[in-house]
Amino acid sequence: MTRLVIDPVTRVGGHLHLEVDLDGRAVADAWLSGTTFRGFERLLEGRDPRDAWLLAQRVCGSCTAVHGLASVRAVESALAVRIPTNARLVRNLLTGVQYLRDHVVRFYDRHSFDWVDAAAALEADPGAAATLARSLGDWPGSTAADLADVQDRLRALLATDRSGAFAAGWWGHPAYELSPEADLVFVSHYLAALEWQRGAVRVQTLFGGKSPHPQTYLVGGMAIAPPWGGPRQTLPGQHPTLAERDAPVALSDRGLRLVEEFVASARAFVENAYLPDVLYLAAQYPAWGRLGAGLGRYLSNGEFPEDDTSRPGLFLPRGRVAGREPVEAQPVEQAGFAEYVAQSHYRAEGGDAVAHRPLAVVAEPAWGGPPPPVTSFEGSPKYSWVKAPRYDDEPLEVGPLARLLVARAVGRTEVTRPLEEAVAAIGAGPDVLFSTMGRLVARAVEAQLLVKRMEGWLAELRENLARGNLAVADVTKWPASVWPAQSIGWSLGEAPGGALGHWVRIDGERIGRYEIVDASSWNCSPRDSQGRRGACEEALVGTPVADPTRPLEILRTVHSFDPCLACAVHALDGRGRRPAAIRIAPGRRP
Repeated sequence: MTRLVIDPVTRVGGHLHLEVDLDGRAVADAWLSGTTFRGFERLLEGRDPRDAWLLAQRVCGSCTAVHGLASVRAVESALAVRIPTNARLVRNLLTGVQYLRDHVVRFYDRHSFDWVDAAAALEADPGAAATLARSLGDWPGSTAADLADVQDRLRALLATDRSGAFAAGWWGHPAYELSPEADLVFVSHYLAALEWQRGAVRVQTLFGGKSPHPQTYLVGGMAIAPPWGGPRQTLPGQHPTLAERDAPVALSDRGLRLVEEFVASARAFVENAYLPDVLYLAAQYPAWGRLGAGLGRYLSNGEFPEDDTSRPGLFLPRGRVAGREPVEAQPVEQAGFAEYVAQSHYRAEGGDAVAHRPLAVVAEPAWGGPPPPVTSFEGSPKYSWVKAPRYDDEPLEVGPLARLLVARAVGRTEVTRPLEEAVAAIGAGPDVLFSTMGRLVARAVEAQLLVKRMEGWLAELRENLARGNLAVADVTKWPASVWPAQSIGWSLGEAPGGALGHWVRIDGERIGRYEIVDASSWNCSPRDSQGRRGACEEALVGTPVADPTRPLEILRTVHSFDPCLACAVHALDGRGRRPAAIRIAPGRRP
């Protein structure tokens, strides 16, 4: 066996350390280590629960709004708050924009260059590349002249020492299989995605006040309002109103037209660039439709409420499924969640070997790895700051693939049909979904589904406002004087990367305990007390590695989970610098 260490794993959110044992040229075992202690739950203790979401969303700099939404929902659950229909629709639209932006931009920025050789694109024939681009979709900028311009931009970037995303790439790796013309088309769409996302940021700023970290969530609804025709005169002590300039009121006709324009542009990009690119990639890399299957058990907390009841129907339903055949989805309740810290850097009340439910016990941070600077966790009883979540004591995979498999299991034809069409376009059987490539396909299909549904939510919102239904918040539970002495609430929802849960206990007027279980906790889970791997560790087993000094194939599977470990301080070496290298453990040979 050869121990291979990748530290840090790049093109992920946060700090990730990966170790694998190679048996010949394939992965025999794997260990993922989150190298950052987050501790955001502790920052929330003692705070006003009405402010919790403002801090909770700073768990991450990219998965921002979904953590804010999960937090405000958890507090609303604890205080039995019901929000108006308009608030639900605005929240769905704001969350939908984040999903679309994350799915599109993360594919091109974080995932695509695992499959696309940027340097080879310089050898492409722009005319042949234009023919290929037009065969995939009707996205503008696909003429031979357009692609020649992209080639010139890329050549200039690669010739400098400031080439950004193209710096230090493993160009020329034997695992790259696309033609130079396909490489050029993907680079073109990568640059287009970076431009396209400006529209997403504008809508996030319109509905959220800023991006990232929106400012308009409110316990009881949303802190935005439609134009209502009331007094415009400044009241005594009120800050003077500035000229609108180019910023429309979020729920005005002009503001909603801006959202409509973005949704139309998103649908055009998803259907003419993003989804066709992913399906073409899957067809060109058929072996990756059989690699990286992982656990084979999936969890979706569900997302996008479709009504205003206490247990609303969800556009992306809640449930659990196992195996590859469509079967009835099993229910999901918050009482089924628990976490192990047996191989995580914590010491739990009641012992590390048993799983503990959220809020049930205190898990104190306690480093259990080797003395720093750490080069390997081999032989260490604890190796990650990530805990090991389990549902009914089972490790599960979460993410877009899990959401679509659960939706298929509950008979959602609007999901089943696009999945079948995607599989047919690839030219493979349905088992292709249960793989590294299947996760990328599921993410793109979900984007297609979501952008269509956003058109409906926007139409509902317009109709409500036109009928004179202007309510965006219910603040009857806002005063702390009406709260119970103690209350517990939770939110089970979804981030773009997978299942997300927030739990809160409110003691009097302050937060007593807070706990977060996010998607990367599930997918990047370390082993539990029974030695069971998490989803990504399991998926890596069997991965072929052509060149151990450039383990591109390993990164393909890791990136397919879109890991997003929270950003914070990390250990430094003696010179104040973070080591960044691929290393072979001492005493071992490739």
